[in-house]
Parts: sequence; structure tokens; C-alpha cells
Amino acid sequence: MSEDRVTWIASDPASLRILEIAEKLAGAATTALITGESGSGKDQLARWIHEHGSRRDAPFLKIDCASLPAELVESELFGHERGAFTGAVERKQGRLEMAQGGTIALDEVAALGSGLQAKLLRVLEERKFERLGGTETLRMDSRLMALTNTDLGQAIAAGRFREDLFFRLNVLTLVVPPLRERRGDIAPLARHFAARLGPVHGRIDASIAPEALKLLESYDWPGNVRELKNAIEHALVFGKASRLEASDFPEIVRAAGSPAPVSDGLRSLEEIEREAIKATLDATRYKIGQAADVLGISRKTLLEKRKKYGLI
Repeated sequence: MSEDRVTWIASDPASLRILEIAEKLAGAATTALITGESGSGKDQLARWIHEHGSRRDAPFLKIDCASLPAELVESELFGHERGAFTGAVERKQGRLEMAQGGTIALDEVAALGSGLQAKLLRVLEERKFERLGGTETLRMDSRLMALTNTDLGQAIAAGRFREDLFFRLNVLTLVVPPLRERRGDIAPLARHFAARLGPVHGRIDASIAPEALKLLESYDWPGNVRELKNAIEHALVFGKASRLEASDFPEIVRAAGSPAPVSDGLRSLEEIEREAIKATLDATRYKIGQAADVLGISRKTLLEKRKKYGLI
């Protein structure tokens, strides 16, 4: 596989099962639903499936449904005609049109509003759509993958997600387990990130000490693979030797692998987490997106933790 191809590290039995299903999905052109916690690798897996299927030479285009305003998501998906809304000064192709023959990934599909859900349902049923403000009917010739960390069953019960759309999306489903449930992947993933990120930080031959690998394997990784990647980068930045030691990793990771000291200064994991989040927010001047990336968690999770710890 060439270096620019997406890789999926699979050593744990749970991850090997994911890879087995993904290989079957790659050979099918049908709609797919990929679920799992934030940072678990849903986007990486969607790209892997695209690159190993018959559509590999066509575009892979992603829309982040959670971070864009509803009107922008609609324009990004369907495109628009000139004058369709304020600021639409010229015709714009949407992802459905641009990805002809390829794949469209709707990241956090549960964030779509009811109106967009209805339009998406029609596209999936009829394989047709119109640009915003347009009358020309265009055909959809692209594969759609929907990604979400939301329990769609609960969203349906709460009236936030259409059941008929769920059934249209739920043709082939792949559930990505959190990293804590596939611990056999932690060490090979850590080595992969060290090898990939080492040269970026001037550490071409970066390796990881056995004690450090044991530490990484003992941590639960609430931010999943994204958090592990950021922890490796943290160690590359703060470590001084070519081999990454346990002391090079973030305090929250080190604390999870250390026996609790019997002293009056004992701190809970929540206290350590609050301290790590506050330090990161201070260092990034409360730039939520940047802080979330450094911590290896989603913006939504960071906002929830800020509220929990009174860091608003």
C-alpha cells in the first residue's frame, strides 16, 4: 500500500473483525452506517472502505453535519443556484454532484435537522436531487456513508431522528468499538503514530520503551484513537531521547498507570482531568477546537466537561 493510502491498524480480535466486515463493505456499493464513540476511527474506516472498493479512483468527500450551520450543510450537500439565498452570487456544485462515481461521508448525521433528514431520505429513495433554488433534477451516482457517535435508537425515540431514514441508512452497519475494548491495538497504534509523527518533530527513529507501552495499555483512552495519537505527539514534543519513556506522556495518562499514593495529597482522576483541561484551555487561550484536538476529544465532549468542571 502506498504511503498516501489510508491504513487501518488491526491486531486485536475485535479490530480484526471490523476489518473483515470492512472488506466486505468495500466490495458493495450500498449505503453504509458506521457508528462508534468520538475519536474511535469512524472517518478513517470510511476512507479505508472507499479506497479498497471499486470507487477508489473517484472522489471521497466528507461533510461535517455537526460543525456547519444547517443552511450551509444543505448547500454543501445539494449545491445551489445563483440567487438561491443571500450571498449566493454564483452557481455552486454540491457534494452529491461533485462525488459522482465516488463516496460521500456524512459525519455526525444525527445532527441533521428534520427538514434535511426528509430531503436526504428522498435522495436515498429516488437517487435524485435538485440544487437549492434550482429546478433541474440531477441523478445521484455516489455511495453514501453515514457516521455517528449518537445512539440513533434513542434519537428516534426522542423524536430527533426519522425512523424511516434510519432504516435507509442502516443497510450495512459497522460498529467501531472504543479503544478500551480493543486493547490489542494500543501498542501497534502507538508505534504507528510514533513512526509517522516522529519525523515531523525531528525524531526520525522514535521508539517507545516497554514500560511506556505498558502504561499506554493500562489507560482507558476516553478520547480513543485520537487521544492516543495526541499523547504520542505530546511525548515526542516533551521527550528528550529518541526512545519515548513513560515520563514523557501527559499526566492524566501517567496517573492512570500509577498506584495511588497513600498520602493527604491523593487526587482523583477527575481532579487530574480537570487540571489537564484547564491547562490546555489556558494554553490555547480557550480556543475550543484547538483545545479539543490537543486533548483528543470532540468539541461537544470538551464543552460538556467544561460545564462539569466549572471551566466556562
